[in-house]
Amino acid sequence: MKGTARGERIWFAPRGLAVAPGSTVRFVNRDPGNSHTATAYHPEVYGRTRRIPAAAAPWDSDFLLPDESFEVTLTAPGVYDYYCIPHEMAAMVGRIVVGAPGDAGWEGPSADAEDVSPEVLAALPGVEEILANGRIEEEDRA
Repeated sequence: MKGTARGERIWFAPRGLAVAPGSTVRFVNRDPGNSHTATAYHPEVYGRTRRIPAAAAPWDSDFLLPDESFEVTLTAPGVYDYYCIPHEMAAMVGRIVVGAPGDAGWEGPSADAEDVSPEVLAALPGVEEILANGRIEEEDRA
Protein backbone atom coordinates (compact mmCIF):
# COMPACT_ATOMS: atom_id res chain seq x y z
CA MET A 1 0.00 0.00 0.00
CA LYS A 2 1.62 3.18 -1.20
CA GLY A 3 0.73 6.73 -2.06
CA THR A 4 2.26 9.96 -3.24
CA ALA A 5 3.17 12.60 -0.66
CA ARG A 6 0.17 14.76 -1.53
CA GLY A 7 -2.18 11.79 -1.75
CA GLU A 8 -3.24 12.27 -5.36
CA ARG A 9 -2.23 8.68 -6.25
CA ILE A 10 -2.51 5.49 -4.22
CA TRP A 11 -1.77 1.86 -5.15
CA PHE A 12 -0.94 -1.64 -3.97
CA ALA A 13 2.70 -2.63 -4.39
CA PRO A 14 2.94 -5.02 -6.02
CA ARG A 15 -0.42 -4.87 -7.75
CA GLY A 16 0.02 -8.39 -9.11
CA LEU A 17 1.73 -11.30 -7.36
CA ALA A 18 2.16 -15.03 -7.95
CA VAL A 19 2.54 -17.30 -4.91
CA ALA A 20 2.37 -21.00 -4.10
CA PRO A 21 -0.69 -22.43 -2.33
CA GLY A 22 -0.31 -22.08 1.43
CA SER A 23 1.66 -18.82 1.18
CA THR A 24 1.07 -16.06 3.68
CA VAL A 25 0.86 -12.57 2.19
CA ARG A 26 1.47 -9.48 4.32
CA PHE A 27 -0.13 -6.15 3.46
CA VAL A 28 1.80 -3.23 4.97
CA ASN A 29 0.53 0.33 4.79
CA ARG A 30 3.59 2.29 3.65
CA ASP A 31 1.54 5.37 2.75
CA PRO A 32 2.22 8.00 5.41
CA GLY A 33 -0.80 10.05 4.40
CA ASN A 34 -3.71 7.59 4.18
CA SER A 35 -5.32 4.61 5.87
CA HIS A 36 -6.06 1.65 3.61
CA THR A 37 -7.71 -1.76 3.64
CA ALA A 38 -6.96 -5.00 1.83
CA THR A 39 -10.40 -6.50 1.26
CA ALA A 40 -11.37 -9.55 -0.78
CA TYR A 41 -14.24 -9.27 -3.22
CA HIS A 42 -16.74 -11.66 -1.64
CA PRO A 43 -20.45 -11.64 -0.70
CA GLU A 44 -19.56 -12.18 2.96
CA VAL A 45 -17.53 -8.94 2.92
CA TYR A 46 -19.76 -5.95 2.14
CA GLY A 47 -21.92 -8.00 -0.24
CA ARG A 48 -19.53 -7.83 -3.18
CA THR A 49 -19.50 -10.29 -6.06
CA ARG A 50 -17.03 -13.10 -5.39
CA ARG A 51 -13.68 -12.62 -7.14
CA ILE A 52 -11.68 -15.20 -5.17
CA PRO A 53 -11.83 -19.01 -5.45
CA ALA A 54 -15.00 -20.61 -4.05
CA ALA A 55 -12.87 -22.70 -1.67
CA ALA A 56 -11.06 -19.63 -0.30
CA ALA A 57 -11.88 -17.79 2.91
CA PRO A 58 -12.68 -14.10 2.36
CA TRP A 59 -10.79 -11.46 4.33
CA ASP A 60 -10.94 -7.81 5.30
CA SER A 61 -7.96 -6.20 6.99
CA ASP A 62 -10.06 -3.35 8.40
CA PHE A 63 -8.44 0.08 8.19
CA LEU A 64 -4.66 0.00 8.47
CA LEU A 65 -2.96 3.17 9.63
CA PRO A 66 0.54 3.99 8.32
CA ASP A 67 3.04 1.21 9.15
CA GLU A 68 0.32 -1.20 10.32
CA SER A 69 0.04 -4.59 8.61
CA PHE A 70 -2.28 -7.50 8.02
CA GLU A 71 -1.55 -11.08 6.93
CA VAL A 72 -3.65 -13.63 5.10
CA THR A 73 -2.77 -17.22 4.16
CA LEU A 74 -4.00 -18.27 0.74
CA THR A 75 -4.54 -21.99 0.36
CA ALA A 76 -7.01 -22.49 -2.51
CA PRO A 77 -5.44 -22.37 -5.99
CA GLY A 78 -6.78 -19.65 -8.23
CA VAL A 79 -7.14 -15.92 -8.73
CA TYR A 80 -7.78 -13.54 -5.83
CA ASP A 81 -8.86 -9.95 -6.51
CA TYR A 82 -8.92 -7.45 -3.65
CA TYR A 83 -9.40 -3.75 -3.12
CA CYS A 84 -9.00 -0.86 -0.71
CA ILE A 85 -12.44 0.17 0.58
CA PRO A 86 -11.91 3.97 0.61
CA HIS A 87 -9.87 3.99 -2.61
CA GLU A 88 -11.54 1.45 -4.90
CA MET A 89 -12.97 4.34 -6.93
CA ALA A 90 -9.36 5.36 -7.64
CA ALA A 91 -8.74 1.77 -8.87
CA MET A 92 -6.65 0.79 -5.84
CA VAL A 93 -6.98 -2.93 -6.50
CA GLY A 94 -4.68 -5.91 -6.72
CA ARG A 95 -4.58 -9.49 -7.90
CA ILE A 96 -2.83 -12.50 -6.42
CA VAL A 97 -2.48 -15.73 -8.39
CA VAL A 98 -2.13 -18.77 -6.15
CA GLY A 99 -0.64 -21.79 -7.90
CA ALA A 100 -1.21 -22.18 -11.63
CA PRO A 101 -3.85 -23.35 -14.09
CA GLY A 102 -3.88 -27.13 -13.98
CA ASP A 103 -3.54 -27.30 -10.19
CA ALA A 104 -6.31 -29.35 -8.56
CA GLY A 105 -9.16 -27.01 -7.66
CA TRP A 106 -7.80 -24.09 -9.74
CA GLU A 107 -10.33 -21.31 -10.32
CA GLY A 108 -9.51 -18.60 -12.86
CA PRO A 109 -10.44 -14.92 -12.75
CA SER A 110 -14.02 -13.83 -12.22
CA ALA A 111 -15.97 -13.11 -15.40
CA ASP A 112 -18.12 -10.57 -13.57
CA ALA A 113 -18.03 -7.07 -15.02
CA GLU A 114 -21.07 -5.64 -13.21
CA ASP A 115 -19.86 -5.26 -9.61
CA VAL A 116 -16.71 -3.30 -10.43
CA SER A 117 -16.01 -0.28 -12.63
CA PRO A 118 -14.24 -0.45 -15.99
CA GLU A 119 -11.34 1.38 -14.31
CA VAL A 120 -11.01 -1.39 -11.72
CA LEU A 121 -11.10 -4.09 -14.40
CA ALA A 122 -8.44 -2.23 -16.39
CA ALA A 123 -6.19 -1.91 -13.31
CA LEU A 124 -6.14 -5.66 -12.59
CA PRO A 125 -3.10 -7.26 -14.22
CA GLY A 126 -3.64 -10.33 -16.39
CA VAL A 127 -3.13 -13.79 -14.93
CA GLU A 128 -0.65 -14.72 -17.68
CA GLU A 129 1.35 -11.51 -17.04
CA ILE A 130 1.53 -12.27 -13.32
CA LEU A 131 2.55 -15.89 -13.88
CA ALA A 132 5.20 -14.86 -16.43
CA ASN A 133 6.76 -12.16 -14.20
CA GLY A 134 6.01 -13.30 -10.66
CA ARG A 135 5.05 -9.79 -9.62
CA ILE A 136 3.69 -6.68 -11.31
CA GLU A 137 4.51 -3.25 -9.95
CA GLU A 138 2.59 0.00 -10.45
CA GLU A 139 5.24 1.36 -12.79
CA ASP A 140 4.61 -1.66 -15.07
CA ARG A 141 1.08 -0.38 -15.68
CA ALA A 142 0.46 0.36 -19.34
